[in-house]
Amino acid sequence: MNTAAEPPPPPLFSPPVEGPLLVNERCAIYEQGFMRVVYVDGQPVFRYDVNDANGPALFMAQAQVTGLAGPGELAAALDVSLSTVHRARRKLEEHGVEGVMRKKRGPKSARVGKEREGAIARWYTEGLSVSEMARRVGLARATVRNALSRLGLVERAEGVPPALPFPTEPSAESESVALPEALQEADEAPVEEPVVVQAEEAPPAAVVVHDRQGRPIGSLDNDPLDRSMDRLLAQQGKLHDASPWFVAASDVPMAGVLLALPLLVLSGVFDVAHRVYGSMGSAFYGPRTTILASLLFALLRIKRAENLKEYSPSILGRILGLDRAPEVKTVRRKLAGFVEDNRSEDFIQALFAHRTQQHEQALGFLYVDGHVRVYHGQADIPKTHAARIRMAVPATQDTWVHDSNGDPLFVVTEQAHPQLVSALPAVLQRIRATIGHDRRITVIFDRGGWSPKLFKELVDSGVDIVTYRKGASEDIPVECFQVFQAPTDRGTETYELNDMCISLLNGKLHMRQITRRKGDHQTQIVTTRQDLDAVEVAQRMFARWRQENFFKYMRAEYALDALVEHGTEPDPLDREVPNPDYKALTTEVNAARKEVAELEARYGAAALDHPETKRRTMRGFKIAHGTEIGIPLRDARARLAALRAKRRATPARVQLSAVRSEAIRLRPQRKRFTDAIKMVAYQAETDLVRCVAPSYKRSLDEGRRLMAAAFQSAADIQPTSTELRVTLAPLSSPHRSEAIAKLCTILNDTQTVFPGTRLRLKFAVRGFECVS
Repeated sequence: MNTAAEPPPPPLFSPPVEGPLLVNERCAIYEQGFMRVVYVDGQPVFRYDVNDANGPALFMAQAQVTGLAGPGELAAALDVSLSTVHRARRKLEEHGVEGVMRKKRGPKSARVGKEREGAIARWYTEGLSVSEMARRVGLARATVRNALSRLGLVERAEGVPPALPFPTEPSAESESVALPEALQEADEAPVEEPVVVQAEEAPPAAVVVHDRQGRPIGSLDNDPLDRSMDRLLAQQGKLHDASPWFVAASDVPMAGVLLALPLLVLSGVFDVAHRVYGSMGSAFYGPRTTILASLLFALLRIKRAENLKEYSPSILGRILGLDRAPEVKTVRRKLAGFVEDNRSEDFIQALFAHRTQQHEQALGFLYVDGHVRVYHGQADIPKTHAARIRMAVPATQDTWVHDSNGDPLFVVTEQAHPQLVSALPAVLQRIRATIGHDRRITVIFDRGGWSPKLFKELVDSGVDIVTYRKGASEDIPVECFQVFQAPTDRGTETYELNDMCISLLNGKLHMRQITRRKGDHQTQIVTTRQDLDAVEVAQRMFARWRQENFFKYMRAEYALDALVEHGTEPDPLDREVPNPDYKALTTEVNAARKEVAELEARYGAAALDHPETKRRTMRGFKIAHGTEIGIPLRDARARLAALRAKRRATPARVQLSAVRSEAIRLRPQRKRFTDAIKMVAYQAETDLVRCVAPSYKRSLDEGRRLMAAAFQSAADIQPTSTELRVTLAPLSSPHRSEAIAKLCTILNDTQTVFPGTRLRLKFAVRGFECVS
């Protein structure tokens, strides 16, 4: 008799009303209400509550250990991944039943509390110092600094204006977005004077009025999913940019990327594009639509124009309010139009100026570093040394400038491959032209910019420097170091520091040297800033690694080093390059020096081993060894002296025209324009991470992964006469969905209008409350 076909009713609750979940021919799981009972060969062997997260994990682990079911069978029956099934067994085998059970997570230190965090956030907007905030709430300064870090706020010196990533109320006079404080808790005392960041004054962009059905007035189309008549109008020169026309739809793939729109509008990119490019003639995809599409594509990790082939144009068009998104050939053609007449440089410079006005408080410290983009094509372009692969390869070199928060400001594409020493003056001149010549700034860079002569020139021009010391120097005695405790984003860090004064250029330049000791290694930092604490100098210098992390992240997520076009252009022949004759002479000098050293060693060894009983005088020794060693040594020394004299008469650098009759380089215009678009997208993503940080505890480690997942989420789009409602699908876990829901509340308060329409964006997460 087969008892597995008709199992008895499970005890302690009524018989199930639905069929079982079949794991295999021996094992079945019955469910009713909140209970699940596992039957094996018709007998109940295991029972757990469906709300108990530990029950399924323990069942999966024991079923595998006892041979009751395989991993694939369990994963299919319980609708979990194979990694989850294997992880449960591994925990049981390594740590027993206790290892399978989930541990209750909690704070590792005392809570500051929402009320006190809200007060700290409000006082931060009023410009209070950390010491004053600590005195008011009765906490240590380190605790207040950690609270600021959790809130996504950057500590500033006393008296510096608030450094909000967003303004606090909308502006009716421009399209700038006014975002509230990242964590504006319910505090009894309201902010008396909210900080508002507005965009530059610009000619108003065209805003199309829609009728009651949501159709743009002037459009001849009746179906938002078929804009054929609008395309015909563009072909006839009567349409300069297609107006967004949204249609109600459910579960639109990747519509979660619209979360970034408030930050993109705040960046001023649409105002700047309208001021620089205007209408650009008749087109269905005008400047506003093309730039919006490029920004959203970057945030969706569509890294190249060629990758658009892998996505449905109609689905991407739903996000833009169009029937179809631009495809590969259209995007390439639009990029060519953006860089025509060198207007892309005006666009990049205007974006930089707008960013500096919005984040003026973050310009006190600037990080400068070079980045090498390796080229793998067939064009014969100049080579440079790539540190990542430790060899000289064909490449293009950029110089990036980041603000004190580690966010990118602008990039300069170098014509040749200069060292940072020679690239710094031109970069700083561009910074001065934007932020003014009266403000004193501090530049932080690595050893590639080491030049005491350059330091003296920068100090005289009102620029301070912080960098690593280059060259050999004596270690500081261990007893001269002091121990300091400094707060960081991840807690408190211990520093062993020594602070001393040094002189360079024969006493013409006086600097501070802060040496950090870690184990047996000492790292020396030099600076011209005399007013900063030694700990702050060390933290600022070591924070330079944020630039390296930025390059690594952008290469992986935004394809920063990818080619945009394969074309080349003539390379100017009037620039200086290393003289190949000088390099060849240096090789000969090194070989001659090696030959002299070998002959001198042989001559010395022969003199040491010479038996004095045979020849008692040095003259006799020279006669005996003259033919074998003496004459070749004198000839080698004469040859070395002649080569050195010839090298001294040869210039180390010459114009490129003296080396080559023609030269080429990669066209930089389209690449620089796409880099600017990716930079704006990265800045918007960064500001969103700071917004979500107060409600997402692991924002430091997983904040960007959370936003990337939210961008890829499906969403319901519901247009009304005044609003565009975007309701995102829940994320992979409730706490992630709740964090995005709180972010939606912040974004809803901005009253952001979708570019080109009068529809206010309103965000929500399905199943979660979003207050607006």
